[in-house]
Amino acid sequence: MNSLIRAEVSAAALRGNLARVREVAPGRRVMAVIKANAYGHGLITVAQCLDGADAFGVARFEEAVALRDAGIRTPIVLLEGVFTAEQLALAAQLRFDVVVHETEQLELLEHADTAQPFVTWLKVDTGMNRLGFRMDQFEGALTRLSSLNAVQEIRLVTHFACADERGSPMTGEQIARFNRLAHGRQLATSLANSAAIFSAPDAHGEWVRPGLALYGVAPFAGETGAGLGLAPAMRLVSTVISLREVPVGETVGYGAHWRATRKSRIAIVAAGYGDGLLRSLPPGSPVIINGRAFPLAGRVSMDMIGVDVTDGVEIGIGSPAVLWGPELPVETVAQAAGTIPYELLCAVSQRVPISVG
Repeated sequence: MNSLIRAEVSAAALRGNLARVREVAPGRRVMAVIKANAYGHGLITVAQCLDGADAFGVARFEEAVALRDAGIRTPIVLLEGVFTAEQLALAAQLRFDVVVHETEQLELLEHADTAQPFVTWLKVDTGMNRLGFRMDQFEGALTRLSSLNAVQEIRLVTHFACADERGSPMTGEQIARFNRLAHGRQLATSLANSAAIFSAPDAHGEWVRPGLALYGVAPFAGETGAGLGLAPAMRLVSTVISLREVPVGETVGYGAHWRATRKSRIAIVAAGYGDGLLRSLPPGSPVIINGRAFPLAGRVSMDMIGVDVTDGVEIGIGSPAVLWGPELPVETVAQAAGTIPYELLCAVSQRVPISVG
C-alpha cells in the first residue's frame, strides 16, 4: 500500500556528496557520521549507500549494534564511547572503535579483559566544553591510554563550537590549541566536521567527519548545499487529501490564525508535526504542489497542513506536495521555521517510510 507521505532518498546524491567531501579534503580519510538515524535518512539505508566511507560515526551504542546486525563491516566509531563493562566487552566482540572522553572510560579500559584491542579516539576539549579531557588533563590521559594492552591504536579528536560561522576566531583558537597538543605525537587526528571541511582546510587532519554535508545540506546559515557543490539527498513528499472552498472572512486551522481575505481554495496535505514538520512553521511558508510553490495556510497540526492553492486550478486530490527537497531546500524551510536544517531532518518520524532510488 502506498503511503500518503514518504521520504525519498537518493543513493546517487549520497554517494556524490561523499565524493564531493573527498574532493574538498583530498587525501583525508572520511568518517561518515550517520547518527540519529542518519539525520532522518535511515541508518541502514545510508550505511549501505555510503559503503565507500572509511568509517561510520554513531552517537549511541544501539546504532552501532544495528549496523553490525545488518551486515555492515565498515569500521564503526562510538562517538560517545562506552559506559559499562558489558558495553566494552560487546564493543570488543563487534570490533567498534571507542572514543574516550572521561576518566571513567579510561578506567573501564584499564580493567578490560579482552583479546581484541581497541582503536581508541582520545577526545580533547579545546573549547566546546561538552565532551573531552581538558587541556591540562590531556597528557595524563594519553599516558594512561598508551600503557594499556587493551589499546591497539590511539587517534586524537576534538570538536568545534563555531565552525558553522565562517571566519569565527574561536575555530582558529581551537585549531591552535589542538595542534599544540598533537605536535610531534605521530598520532592520526580528526578535527573537521562538515562546516570545517568547507571553511577551515587547516583543520582537515588525517580524518574528516562529515555529517550534514553528506545529506546535501549546507552547515552555514543563509547558504544551501547546492552552493557547496552538494545535492539534497532527501525529498519529503506528501499528498493532497482534500480541497476546501473557504469564503472570505473564514479561518483555517487551529487557533483560527489564518483568515481568508478572498474566496480561497485550500488544499489539505497529509503532513504534520507527527511526521516531522515543526509547529513553528509560519503561515506563508512555501510548499511545492505540482511543481509550484504555494503558501502554508494556518498552523501545522499533527497530521495535516492547509495550503492556499487558490491560484492553482490544476491541483486535485492526490496531487503530490513537496515539503522539502531539491526543488525546495530544507535550509529554506528551516529558516522559515526559525530553526536549523539538522532539527528538521532529525525530526522525520518513524511513521514516514523511506524509499531509496
